[in-house]
Amino acid sequence: MPQLIWLVTGCSSGFGEQFVQSIINRGDKVIATARNLSKILHLQQTGAATLQLDITDAGQSLSSTINKAIAIYGRIDVLVNNAGFITIGSWADLSHEDWLAQFNTNLFGTIKLTRALLPHFTQRRSGTLAFISSLSGWIGHGYCGAYAASKFALEGAVEALRNETANLGIKTLIMEPGRFRTLLLSSNNLKASRSTESRPAEYEEKLEGLGKEDQRQPGDPKKFVEITIDVVREEGFAKGREVPFRLPLGIDCYDDVKSKCEETLRLLEEWKDVTTSTDFDD
Repeated sequence: MPQLIWLVTGCSSGFGEQFVQSIINRGDKVIATARNLSKILHLQQTGAATLQLDITDAGQSLSSTINKAIAIYGRIDVLVNNAGFITIGSWADLSHEDWLAQFNTNLFGTIKLTRALLPHFTQRRSGTLAFISSLSGWIGHGYCGAYAASKFALEGAVEALRNETANLGIKTLIMEPGRFRTLLLSSNNLKASRSTESRPAEYEEKLEGLGKEDQRQPGDPKKFVEITIDVVREEGFAKGREVPFRLPLGIDCYDDVKSKCEETLRLLEEWKDVTTSTDFDD
């Protein structure tokens, strides 16, 4: 495969920073982005180009940033939508603003940035759109409703995008990590509800548990990133295999997704007579 040009969001830490290092090691070029440019300037030492990009900016501003990114190497071949954060809180606890903030980054910001780049891919009839989703795109864990909702919505939107653009030469991927040792659960990325009302002990235990899990998650971010690059480049683990649209990664992700699929299939069969009884009789 020829050298690819990658644009990656959320590169100040975690998956994003690892993507930059791994992409460079593969011999490709990468444009690393983050809201705070000063946090990614060190990546220039690896050979990466850097660019300030906040996916929550207005659409016109994002289009201008995309044009700057394209001008660096003359094209973009792969977009990795990685930027995001997690909000913790119950339905009763989270404010409307909390839900909006979660969606503005994890869903609407991702949509805006992707739409800004789509004309470039469409014109070239080539390109790969990779979306970093989550196990929370399959399962709504308690007190993670806003985060799960943003990921469920993202996956539905991206599935529609795939169906709309597959005949345009555009490849679309959703990568679904389980618990990986990134900074997602750090104080900078884990946003707890600001409610001052009394919260149930279960919520406090959930918040405390997530805090304790930070940097103790079982998943290796480098392995996740390397597999993602394999899938994009159709080499390594992906060589000779059908490229998946969705790919869960992590033992916990495998177990939980499999369990949900099996339960769904069981319910479909158990309720088949009811499910299939709703058409008109004529």
